[in-house]
Amino acid sequence: MNLVRKLKKHPIIHLIYKWLFIFVGKLPVNKNLIIFESFLGKQYSCNPRAIYEYIEAHHPEFELYWSVDPHYIKEFQDENIPYIKRFSVSWLFMLARARYWVTNSRMPVWIPKPKHTTYLQTWHGTPLKKLAFDLDEIQMAGTDTAKYKKEFYIESRNWDYLISPNQYSTEIFKSAFKYDKEMIESGYPRNDILHANNLENVSNDLKMKYNIPLDKKVILYAPTWRDNQFHAVGKYKFDMQLDLQKLREAIGDEYVIILRMHYLVAENFDLSSFEGFVYDFSLHGDIRELYLMSDLLITDYSSVFFDFANLRRPIIFFVYDIDSYRDDLRGFYFDLQEKAPGPLVKTTDEIIDAINSINDSEHRPSYEAFYQDFCYLEDSQSTRRVVEKVFRLKE
Repeated sequence: MNLVRKLKKHPIIHLIYKWLFIFVGKLPVNKNLIIFESFLGKQYSCNPRAIYEYIEAHHPEFELYWSVDPHYIKEFQDENIPYIKRFSVSWLFMLARARYWVTNSRMPVWIPKPKHTTYLQTWHGTPLKKLAFDLDEIQMAGTDTAKYKKEFYIESRNWDYLISPNQYSTEIFKSAFKYDKEMIESGYPRNDILHANNLENVSNDLKMKYNIPLDKKVILYAPTWRDNQFHAVGKYKFDMQLDLQKLREAIGDEYVIILRMHYLVAENFDLSSFEGFVYDFSLHGDIRELYLMSDLLITDYSSVFFDFANLRRPIIFFVYDIDSYRDDLRGFYFDLQEKAPGPLVKTTDEIIDAINSINDSEHRPSYEAFYQDFCYLEDSQSTRRVVEKVFRLKE
């Protein structure tokens, strides 16, 4: 298996794929074919999912397929979602002839986009931490600053449309991605569901579906990854700083915790001793369902807090390494201490204090200002706006 993986990554294999792709790309275009991909083919989620479901519901004339990493096909099989295995021969033929690509992360830089293909880049979050060309130094495994920026530049030349959730993101994306084509400032399609009616009923239905206690409040812990914490290229780890035992002793009678690690984190946590208190949803396909079940979010520098703010529910920022992350690793686009719609804490004891005082009004003014700055476009109609712009489709 390791030999197969090495062969797939070999430059000669990439070159063969590239020339095959160019050849197939000269065949007649399939004008009704749309290929979707989310987080490198690992999930059925995010903005591509929202767009897929909208088109599937309203425009059955289209042929829709998902590009899926072979290790993650079970979810697609279970949900009867049409898919093709990433980097397979059928994937190559379908991708090269497709009229549209829709993805929220980068495509391989060695894949040439055919002239007949419209590439919609949805991206996957409002940025707090600096991105791409706005970074001074890259500390990720398997690359360096010059290589990373060069590949990002090549990739972003292929984008025909880029979705932005707000004016703030629009300006950052132009700089960070060196992007000068059409920006769709629409709000994020993935957040339409957060403005649906009967959210309480939806939440209870989801809790019953996933066996989350109905008589407990739910805390979602969703931190981001650290660029410089990794096992190997593409295999990141996460050093858990949250004291789950202390949390259970302090709030276990009233709360349960849903754990959601970033998709890049390769760690598997042994939570057997916290059964009934901590539920690991790290491999759950779509985080939007976790938002809807949760009464409170604990995060750090992840863009999840921009999305969760749509629900106007409490947020706590567990930022134990904020100085090194901000000053040495990534850097921020704004002062988190000044704008955060919730308290910044550095220890589990401080988290417990923040949870116990969650109904205090101290952070309400900052929350409302934050909502008006970053969530003002999101009104359950973002997907429709994107589809009408890119695909020229109306119901």
